Amino acid sequence: MKRLLLAGVFALATFGSATAGPVSDFEDVYRQMYGAYRIVLFKTNLGDVGASTEAMTSFTSQLDALSATYGAAPPPHYEDDPHWDDTMAEVTQLAAATKALIDAGELAEAHEVLEAVREAFSALHIRNGIQTFSDRMNAYHAEMEHLLALDMATLDAKMMTKVHERAAVMSYLAAEVIATPPADATGNDAYAKLVADFDISVSALLDAVRSGDPDAVKAAVGKVKKPYSLLFVKFG
Repeated sequence: MKRLLLAGVFALATFGSATAGPVSDFEDVYRQMYGAYRIVLFKTNLGDVGASTEAMTSFTSQLDALSATYGAAPPPHYEDDPHWDDTMAEVTQLAAATKALIDAGELAEAHEVLEAVREAFSALHIRNGIQTFSDRMNAYHAEMEHLLALDMATLDAKMMTKVHERAAVMSYLAAEVIATPPADATGNDAYAKLVADFDISVSALLDAVRSGDPDAVKAAVGKVKKPYSLLFVKFG
């Protein structure tokens, strides 16, 4: 039995050493591409045509580089994924559609189309049992969007309950984000400040909801998006 266990450990170690290079090589390229993607999202949301065009050029270049290397030959951790080809084709199509909208000056529409890129990559990760810092940020973002879609005009008891429910989920998801920082967060003062501001915004939201003060709730809801966005564009 001991020999079998040792053999299993050796096999895992051999697999790890054999795949660490290809996996990390892919993840390096992916992080560069996804970083460029985040900037396009941010710039289109700001409504800056020139900056969006420049950012889109960078994202397209990074995506083309990833596709050229891995499109037909996925890295080890995705080589058994049955929808790898579909995911890459979908993201490429979304990028092309986004570029066309940016070129036409339709930045709001471009931003909406571009949102689907993160959903495609999140689905890829879920299918393959992978979770990254970006995935945790995306989970928070999805819940935040539900909160921001609520009608805050009349914060009656029913609406306050809905806000409280969303705030509680956001608080949990924010804790998951904060508990597992990205690799480049270590010793990074910029990350420390951004994540602290993010944490403060979520805590303030929960405190406001618990207070039952409609004005405090409206103010807190209005302050959750910016800290998230700044953390996302830099590290998410």
